[in-house]
Amino acid sequence: MSGKAGHRTAHLGDFTVGPRMLKITLWALPVGGAGALAALGLLRLIGLVTNLVFYQRWSTALVAPGQVHHPWWLVLLAPVAGGLVVGLMARYGSEKIRGHGMPEAIESILTGGSRVAPKVALLKPVSAAVSIGTGGPFGAEGPIIMTGGAIGSMLAQFLHFTADERKTLLVAGAGAGMAATFNSPLAAVLLAVELLLFEWRPRSFVPVAASVAVATVCRGFLLGTAPVFPVPSAGLHLTAPVEVLAAVTGLSGGALAVGATWLVYRAEDGFAKLPFHWMWWPAIGGAIIGAGGLIEPRALGVGYDVIDQLLTGRATVSLIVGILVVKTLIWSLSLGSGTSGGVLAPVFMIGGALGAWEGMLFPQVIPGFWAMCGLAAVVGGVMRSPLTGVVFTLELTHAWGALLPLLVASTAAYALSALVLKRSVLTEKIARRGLHLTREYSTDPLETFFVHEVMGPAPASVPADPPPVSVRTHDTLRHVAYLFAEHSLTSAPVVEDGQVVGAVALVDLLQARLHDLTEEHHRQRVLPAPSPEPSSPAPASAA
Repeated sequence: MSGKAGHRTAHLGDFTVGPRMLKITLWALPVGGAGALAALGLLRLIGLVTNLVFYQRWSTALVAPGQVHHPWWLVLLAPVAGGLVVGLMARYGSEKIRGHGMPEAIESILTGGSRVAPKVALLKPVSAAVSIGTGGPFGAEGPIIMTGGAIGSMLAQFLHFTADERKTLLVAGAGAGMAATFNSPLAAVLLAVELLLFEWRPRSFVPVAASVAVATVCRGFLLGTAPVFPVPSAGLHLTAPVEVLAAVTGLSGGALAVGATWLVYRAEDGFAKLPFHWMWWPAIGGAIIGAGGLIEPRALGVGYDVIDQLLTGRATVSLIVGILVVKTLIWSLSLGSGTSGGVLAPVFMIGGALGAWEGMLFPQVIPGFWAMCGLAAVVGGVMRSPLTGVVFTLELTHAWGALLPLLVASTAAYALSALVLKRSVLTEKIARRGLHLTREYSTDPLETFFVHEVMGPAPASVPADPPPVSVRTHDTLRHVAYLFAEHSLTSAPVVEDGQVVGAVALVDLLQARLHDLTEEHHRQRVLPAPSPEPSSPAPASAA
């Protein structure tokens, strides 16, 4: 069967190493540059809409509403008008622009063969710019993920690529956009692995990392290389009580993440019961946003300036409380209306406000320290991506010495969210569309067993020429499963040195699964229990 090895590899689509991986990596390089340009374009477009609506000037500088006093009617009605525009674009352009970007990218990977329509690449950033620029409390990163992913997907659709190869370029574009937005290459790669790739393999990791690297270099020329929210960390001294309180921040952040996720989908359920077309829902969400803006104008828009104040310890008590309450409510309720906008920036702001509020009670470490812990915690809890939460916070602030408390906070929030909720704010939307999605990765037990461990005896009579599909003793059961699926087989002879030495059947593959099940559920004492000390004999009585 040695002459069939190359044939099998081609059919299995295995480009883990070799020319295929290198070819995809080369195509990922221009995708990274295009993703960086898309990120810059969206940020400039958001700035243009915001300046036109709230400041009546022509400028592409990224500003936030609420920096000056605005007429009440503008604060109230601008988000409504933005919601109307988004609803019209979704109904008559593409419904795919609804939502915050990442679930849509995941869905295209799971069910659409990683194909994204070209019009989505245009409509998604425009709709997000309108939504955020008119006061929507969303982030630019979700639309950038969808736009960058669309760029990679469209390139792959022009080429003779498999669905897995299209997925790699889609995620390469998404990661590039994320890295260029926040100057966070490692967090972008982690986000790709934890949320989009559904695998950790060289065939996809290398191209995505290459694309992210190019995007980050391009960002240096376009937007600079400084951290987005620099936090001076000189004098950072961590003690055991600080680490314990970081766990407290993590648990409170996890509780806030659970509450916000619950609120998003209760809002979505409420909008679904309305007796009119979903095109009008974003306008109603806009009315909720406007009402919140009348209470706390700084809660409107993408809010990078507010995040900066929280992380550097310059936020006032009224701003902290206003963001924690108003931003959480208007973001959760309006997101359920199906408007266009991302989740990361609002989560950064809400988490930072929670940590800053707790920092008024906790011991002083450095300015903004507890806001950083709150940010990492809420990201870990809302998105169920704890490592991304930690690395994002570090790359945003460059406060590298805070690694351990951030890890404690993010993991505690992740654990609480996993215990209380079945799914995250991202995967719940996928599940509601009838898809099953797991975020738990483990080694495939079929990959850890060889044919010789499960094969049966050779058949009594063997044809003179073995069938065209056979296996070898040191093939993995995963390889055998792929062969069976490819050729619609339930058994195959095992050939070694030109001789049939056994046979493997479909039922034999279950032995690996049974071993995995036993490892998970069978409990036994491995070390013997200590034997009790022998009792001392009673002393002899004196004569």
